[in-house]
Amino acid sequence: MSLLATPFVDASTDTVLHVVAAVVLVGSVCAIAFGFWKIHELPVSKAKKKKHQQMGLITALTWIGFLWHWVWVVAVIVAFVDSDQALRRIRDIWREPTKAPNDEQKDPAIEEASANQNVHLEGGNQDLSKEEKTNA
Repeated sequence: MSLLATPFVDASTDTVLHVVAAVVLVGSVCAIAFGFWKIHELPVSKAKKKKHQQMGLITALTWIGFLWHWVWVVAVIVAFVDSDQALRRIRDIWREPTKAPNDEQKDPAIEEASANQNVHLEGGNQDLSKEEKTNA
């Protein structure tokens, strides 16, 4: 039998194998297309879930992303990043006063807690020395 010869010629098995191959091929293409569609619609579904203010922009960027894929990446960034919170963080960083390394100021609450701890430890040491004197 040569490599170019077709097996199962003029047999019902040949037809069944062709049908099975066609079903597998169509199923694979449909599964790949469905998976691509679900991944491509990820920004829109995330925006709907978060009730995003820029829903129209994200939808338009997603559709344009079919032609230019980098636009889809922009849609993902817009959908997943909370722009209000990001702008607040940038504003707070901008307004935060700069501190020089030598000008570190300690928190008063931390200083008070450490002072109380030192007093407590010193008091405990004094109690031990009184007990040692009485035992000696």
